Amino acid sequence: MNPPMKKYLRLILLIILILLLIPIGYLAIYFPPVMAGMTAKVTCSCVFVMNRSVESVRAKELQVFPGLSRAGIEVGSDSSVTAQILWSKSKAIYREGLGCTLLAERSEEDIRGQKFILAKKSTLDQDTIAWPQGDKLNIDSTFSIDLSRINSILDSAFIDDPEKPLNTLAVVVVHNGLIIGERYAVGFTSKSRMMGWSMGKSITSALIGILVRDEKIHVLDGAPIAEWQNDDRKNIRVENLLQATSGLSWEEGYFNPRGQFHEMLMNSDDKGGYAASQKLKNPPGTVFQYSSGTTNILSKIIREKVGDTSYHQFPYERLFYKIGMNSMMMEPDASGTFVGSSYVFATARDWARFGLLYLNDGYWLGERILPEGWAEYTSTPSAVAPLGEYGAQWWLNAGEKDNPSNSVYPNLPPDAYWADGFEEQYVMVIPSKNLVVVRLGISHHGSPFEKMVGSIIKCLPEE
Repeated sequence: MNPPMKKYLRLILLIILILLLIPIGYLAIYFPPVMAGMTAKVTCSCVFVMNRSVESVRAKELQVFPGLSRAGIEVGSDSSVTAQILWSKSKAIYREGLGCTLLAERSEEDIRGQKFILAKKSTLDQDTIAWPQGDKLNIDSTFSIDLSRINSILDSAFIDDPEKPLNTLAVVVVHNGLIIGERYAVGFTSKSRMMGWSMGKSITSALIGILVRDEKIHVLDGAPIAEWQNDDRKNIRVENLLQATSGLSWEEGYFNPRGQFHEMLMNSDDKGGYAASQKLKNPPGTVFQYSSGTTNILSKIIREKVGDTSYHQFPYERLFYKIGMNSMMMEPDASGTFVGSSYVFATARDWARFGLLYLNDGYWLGERILPEGWAEYTSTPSAVAPLGEYGAQWWLNAGEKDNPSNSVYPNLPPDAYWADGFEEQYVMVIPSKNLVVVRLGISHHGSPFEKMVGSIIKCLPEE
């Protein structure tokens, strides 16, 4: 090979090496802070909100990304968790009644010094009260359902492939208002709080619904964000935020450490404020873009409409305690606003109660909680969701407008809609079957949820 050719090949190899090193260097610089923050926050919530051990968190939640399970983790006597990955260290603190908050911009002293008026915990002994308000189950002896078949289906949901474990933690099935099937993983019970992740979006939608009923919010009005009133963002309606069609620039990318999703959750103390600061990319109402950011803008709007004196009591007194969701915990960011996009915890039965509320159009044991028709509004597809897959912070099975069979779950009824969270959390409502199915877990390889629900439906009597 002649010298010019050797020189040319060396240059090509150098360019290839540089191109390979750039993304490696990018990840090496920016991923450790995100991973440390994620580890600290998740571990803090698992330990102090869910009463889990650090070892169980390493074995399950921290398997989501390579390296997380080997993080240095210290649980402090001050109810905190500090996590270190490579050179980066992050800390999350637990506060009674508020859950865990990741430290980012403000000092720990400032955050611990915050004073909020919290809701008084419910003192009801739910074990002595009949379902659905309580936990005393009553299976109708005239039931026409083969419960042994239901039990067999639920048993199958907990069978794991060691290479790709489902890590199903809980399944609850409610038909005609009664629990007809329930199963838990070893170490978990009907009293165990579990992560809901993005099912918090559906909770946030319900809170907006309550304010609609109070006539404090109108979904077709412009979103009341002061900084938007002097530019094109003033055209964003509350409905656009609910339907994820705000047009704001947003990247819901979990593998980009510098993306807006991680910047908001890991590096911002005011998550709704960060999301609201994004520029307009598309005209409102023209593009569907799933966004945790717009949900946290809604959380911020709820706080402003309710007022700080009542805000931290509001979800508990107007929603959770009304329907017996006494285990529910919503965690705030460092500014005190609930992270409605992601940080919610409840037992599987409480998630089932939430689904049952929607199945009953927001009506609960003689009291209207949500506006009449709110469930229908929630489950009506946004005009620009390609598969009719999204309504007001709930996922839908409506299907493509001109081809309904092209839907998220083609083998399930088209009227199915569900709250959906990371790691395969589901609360599915199917009005045509009078059915609610809850599935909670820590699944990083998907889950056969559609198959399980389809099998349950086959066990039900024809309506």
